[in-house]
Amino acid sequence: MKVLITFAQFSSAMSGLQRHAFNVIDCLLKQPDIEAVHVVIAPWQRDMVRLAGLESTARVIAHIADMGPSLLSRNGWYYYRLPHLVNQIRPDIVHLSYPVPVHASAIPCPIALTLHDLYPYEIPENFGFPKVLFNRFILQQCLHSVDAIACVSDATVSTMKRYTRRSLWDKAVRIYNCVEAAPLYENNSPIPGWRGEPFLLSVSQHRKNKNIPLVIRALHRLLQSNRIRPDMKLVVIGIPGPETERIYRLVSDLHMEERVIFLHGLPEAALQWCYQNCELLVAPSTTEGFGLPVAEALLAGCRVVCSDIPAFREIDEHHCCFVPMGSGAEQCFADAIATSIEHPPALPISLPQFSATVLGAQYINLYRGLLSPERSRYGHTRCLHVEDQEERP
Repeated sequence: MKVLITFAQFSSAMSGLQRHAFNVIDCLLKQPDIEAVHVVIAPWQRDMVRLAGLESTARVIAHIADMGPSLLSRNGWYYYRLPHLVNQIRPDIVHLSYPVPVHASAIPCPIALTLHDLYPYEIPENFGFPKVLFNRFILQQCLHSVDAIACVSDATVSTMKRYTRRSLWDKAVRIYNCVEAAPLYENNSPIPGWRGEPFLLSVSQHRKNKNIPLVIRALHRLLQSNRIRPDMKLVVIGIPGPETERIYRLVSDLHMEERVIFLHGLPEAALQWCYQNCELLVAPSTTEGFGLPVAEALLAGCRVVCSDIPAFREIDEHHCCFVPMGSGAEQCFADAIATSIEHPPALPISLPQFSATVLGAQYINLYRGLLSPERSRYGHTRCLHVEDQEERP
């Protein structure tokens, strides 16, 4: 089975979407059914693929999309140029790693989509007006065009049903994000000027729903009240976004420039170092599709203080300190942080439901179902494609 995965996205730094695509590739490569994985990347993502070691993997073939960085160029490539690439490669399945405009009738094989969240509806502030309307249009167009929607959590399935028509619900299946325990690859701190000071960790893009200002204010409260060590820092790992200016302004207003450190685009080894050396992970999101940092922190044996939302509860209900959102959340988070730090360090836990082996089998089952004649969107075209695949040596 040949699978084409679209990976091209605006960021040249590592983000949740790129990490998801890498993880899907890892899941598929563990399956003997997979003959090849064709990966579509943007010109500015070459180094990302190289650093992930995919260039030296025999069954992975990278394709550079002839697109520019603008929103119009990227979306135009997906709608007009992706079908040409598909017809050249002739994959058995096209897997979109996030919603994009898709010309489905020009793609002669099944199309699967990973749906991470429905932020254009849940948190329109992430996009601003009128850009949010454009994102809603793309999301709905993509959901209606694809053959299957792989939601990254039951929480995402539930949210999808809240904002889409019933006719789409039968396409949805839950396949979790892949998260596996990782060893400590390096001993060097990625934090500039770090001399062993304790630090809290937030792995978050600078978006409204991530609630980074709440973490900053909670830390400020704790420092002002002498409830934590006076040299405690906050490390925020995530690419800049709509909230970046507001976050930096808050840090300046509270005179915390020496306390809050911003990093982004860290390699996997450096990110794992942060999980394994921080005091705890703080995740006060108002909404999430999955919650990758929470799962990674638990696997690394990191204390977790997080908001009490369905996506986080779905990961693990027993090893996180859940804080209710609403009025008083800032003080509640400050109290939870201070209390959690006093507890003994956490131990790594097992989350086998997120393993590459388990999820790879689920992807294969999804693809096989899409390739069956009764699921064909194009009648004889798709059936003949399956026969071609079966005849290959």
